[in-house]
Amino acid sequence: MTRTAIIAAMPGELKPLVAGWPHSTRNGIHFWAQRDEEEEWIAACAGAGQAAATRAFAAIEDGGPIDLVFSIGWAGALRAEIPAGTAYNVAGVIDVSTGERFRCDAGAGELWLATSPKVAPYSEKRRLTSTYQASLVDMEAAAIARLAAMREIPFYAIKGVSDALTDRLPDFNRFLTPTGQFQLARFTLFAILRPWYWPALLRMGENSKKASQSIAESLLEFLDGQSADQ
Repeated sequence: MTRTAIIAAMPGELKPLVAGWPHSTRNGIHFWAQRDEEEEWIAACAGAGQAAATRAFAAIEDGGPIDLVFSIGWAGALRAEIPAGTAYNVAGVIDVSTGERFRCDAGAGELWLATSPKVAPYSEKRRLTSTYQASLVDMEAAAIARLAAMREIPFYAIKGVSDALTDRLPDFNRFLTPTGQFQLARFTLFAILRPWYWPALLRMGENSKKASQSIAESLLEFLDGQSADQ
């Protein structure tokens, strides 16, 4: 049986993909699983950041060897021509903390993804573009790419754009716990008292939903194409 791991940060990133799949939680990690006689798909999310992504990977691996792994989820656009709400199968991942580069397996796209230790504001997005020639930024993919490389597992990353380059948004880093959990109640109170952020946050909410749907469609289309090639 082929075991495919699909790792995200937040449940909302996986929602359209795993609709109807059995769900469970263990040690703060969300799991969804779908099986047939030949394949098992396991999706998991443990929070934002590389440490959380590593926990999710290890939790899936506890159930048996992984044959194929995807890092999916929301990302910020680093270029003006990349619209929010779209999804991309990226060519590779750059860990901006270490400078490591991990190329995705054959069949991936052309855009490169930078993995940052924090949610990147506008100024940091500009730096990542000029320094790494990346087109998207997330917080998790490099950890999954590294673990896959260590195990010689095929790795892919499909990222949906939640925010465009020029969107002016609050500093989300202050609402992330050390384990990568987003403090929604604290953020909601913060946002209610700052109406100047409302238009951008509403756009981000709508674009995040579109991005999650685009991720699910891109992933299923990619897997269908892989099956046809075999």
